[in-house]
Amino acid sequence: MAGDLAGLALWVLAAVNPPHQFYACAAASKGYVVGNKLPPSGLFVRAGEWRQLGYNHPFIAAVDYDRRDPRVLYLAAGNGCVRSPDGGRTWRITTSWDMTEPKDVSVDPSQSNHIYLALPDGIGVSRDQGRTWSRQDSGIERKYTQAIRVDRTTAGRVLAGAERGIFLTGNGGHDWRLVGADGAMVTHLEQSPHEPGWWIAATQQQGAWESRDGGLGWKRVLGGGSTLHNTAFDPTRRDRLAVCGWEVGVMVSEDGGRSWTARNSGLPSRHVWRVAFDPDRAGRIYAGVHEEALYVSDDAGRHWRSAGLEGAVIYNLAFIPAREP
Repeated sequence: MAGDLAGLALWVLAAVNPPHQFYACAAASKGYVVGNKLPPSGLFVRAGEWRQLGYNHPFIAAVDYDRRDPRVLYLAAGNGCVRSPDGGRTWRITTSWDMTEPKDVSVDPSQSNHIYLALPDGIGVSRDQGRTWSRQDSGIERKYTQAIRVDRTTAGRVLAGAERGIFLTGNGGHDWRLVGADGAMVTHLEQSPHEPGWWIAATQQQGAWESRDGGLGWKRVLGGGSTLHNTAFDPTRRDRLAVCGWEVGVMVSEDGGRSWTARNSGLPSRHVWRVAFDPDRAGRIYAGVHEEALYVSDDAGRHWRSAGLEGAVIYNLAFIPAREP
């Protein structure tokens, strides 16, 4: 009985003070006319209701954080890499005029001073928390890069999704080599929270790809034909993952990617920009539907309901620890 009460107390505490804060990068674009005042857009955090952090911004593609101190946030924004040292109270652009419009940002978990940017013309690297930057993309023939992710097991080991496939560096970006999805435009990369050697990539027209050996070898696990925007692993269940895309909606696999099921019942359209699983609530998944709203499901996508951010395009969803580790 005492054990049951203790477990209930922990569950209640987690419900009131969840281990993660939920962030969304969103632009309120529905009905917007160029030249008018921009509706609230940029980075939002969920604290009961959605609250905007920082200044109004029309395009923030991604957010990441320093694993030593989750208050230190980095944004891939239209005007460059933007850093906050204090959980979003103050912000500073860290890049200069010649390094703008990043599509993704990734902080090295093993050496948090090192930041990587996916850029329209290559890859930007900072080794001093964004104070200085250089381009590090030798070996990538077509430079347009939309996705970048640091391997959490090895400092300086980074995967990038570029215009012609998936590239890998083992030395912090000094040189890169093609490892998979040759010829495909890669839109997103994700590493499994359960198996560090398991990666999933989303592409334009070429489906979803999987690696089970740390990104060295890749095979297609979901057919092409439409643009997939991102992939997501369920932190609460080893073999559950999802992809989303344009005219695809949300597809979920319960068996590690061997089979997939469309789960769009209750969504207003199948134009979905982002999907993410809640690490603090088993079975909860979010989907950003184009210029409709953020939708949430508590049964892994079988049923959906609105969760705010109406009229927005949601470019990124992230769960960041609420407290320092």
